[in-house]
Amino acid sequence: MVMGISRFEALMLTVTKNTHLLSLGCTHSHSAQLFGLPRCSFTPSLSGFSAARLSPQFLQTAQVIDSMRLACLTLLLVSACWALPFRQTGFLDFMMEDEGPSGYGPTTSAPRKELPEPEDPLFRGPELPEILGPVCPFRCQCHLHVVQCSDLGMKNVPENIPSDTYLLDLQNNKITEIKENDFKGLKALHALILVNNKITIIHAKALAPLVNLERLYLSKNMLKDIPNNMPKTVQELRIHENQISKIKKASFTGMVNVIVMELGSNPLTSSGVDADAFKDLKRVSYIRIADTNITSIPKGLPTSLSELHLDGNKITKVTIDSMKGLKHLAKLGLSHNEIAVVENGTVAMMPHLRELHLEHNHLTSVPAGLSEHKYIQVIYLHSNKIASVGTEDFCPPSFNTKKAMYSGISLFSNPVSYWEIQPITFRCVFDRSAVQLGNYRKK
Repeated sequence: MVMGISRFEALMLTVTKNTHLLSLGCTHSHSAQLFGLPRCSFTPSLSGFSAARLSPQFLQTAQVIDSMRLACLTLLLVSACWALPFRQTGFLDFMMEDEGPSGYGPTTSAPRKELPEPEDPLFRGPELPEILGPVCPFRCQCHLHVVQCSDLGMKNVPENIPSDTYLLDLQNNKITEIKENDFKGLKALHALILVNNKITIIHAKALAPLVNLERLYLSKNMLKDIPNNMPKTVQELRIHENQISKIKKASFTGMVNVIVMELGSNPLTSSGVDADAFKDLKRVSYIRIADTNITSIPKGLPTSLSELHLDGNKITKVTIDSMKGLKHLAKLGLSHNEIAVVENGTVAMMPHLRELHLEHNHLTSVPAGLSEHKYIQVIYLHSNKIASVGTEDFCPPSFNTKKAMYSGISLFSNPVSYWEIQPITFRCVFDRSAVQLGNYRKK
């Protein structure tokens, strides 16, 4: 089209130059006024030049070109009328545009929600929402409601502990004091680990906010007293390896949910343990008071006990009164004491006893009453001073009275000679290999 226009204009210039007679009359039609442009009708007004001298082909070409120009201008005008006003968009608009909802075709976009006019004349696009959530204490690690702050050399309980924390691990630090508000707002806390610090003081109200605490680990610190006002929800209390010398009557008041209690490796004495100190522990099944200075079995132990560990103390005697009421006791540990006497009838006070540890003591004979016990299966008597073993020390006279066979009897490191023991002595043992005998070395 461009080439056609150029040739036509060149032709017209040539004709005008040669004849000086041709003048094309340009009139303004309705369409020409619409576009603001003159329209040449190519009905030439001739001066001294006959219209017949112009070829019909020349006139037809000029009309076609004029029609094409008019069509192009019309299309441009229509496009300009359909265009939307310009709207400034930010970079994030392109990232946040999603596909239209169901029902919009691939070429039809979903209606856009108009953004509010920004106050700042320089539109910066939509702001990202602020990410809100619990903040993890500095240097700690937080994952799935567990806050681990162990082995960091901390001297105080950290701040900004999330309120939804389930387990808080602060072991192996240098914390010296638990302040009143250290655990404020931690109502969801179930386990608190403060093992191996240097704690000497726990504020009387420090543990009060922990209304759902079930496990409290305070071992390997420098506490001189059992903390006051411990949560009544605690089920497991481990406070061994401290400097506690007394267990008062009010130490465990109201703690009816305790199941496991560890009090060993403290400088306790028998006089420092009140008679009714364990009275409120109605559900406890496991107590360990090992490696202390107590010389007798504490009185008033809970009747719910199934395991009692008193190893490594200075107990000299096991009496009927000390075992009274322990009908559910299944395991009793009294090893590494100074026991020389077990009163006759003491074993019968524990009808469900399964395992008895009396090794490393000063016994000179097998404790009485073992042959009448129906359920005992394991008994450790090695490293004592037992000089003789009778045929009815372990087994009843008849086979039908004992409900469970022995699975372990240890008698090594005693002065009794194994060849002097009659084979019938172990007639109620499940397997002969369960009996351990050996030579005795005089010290």
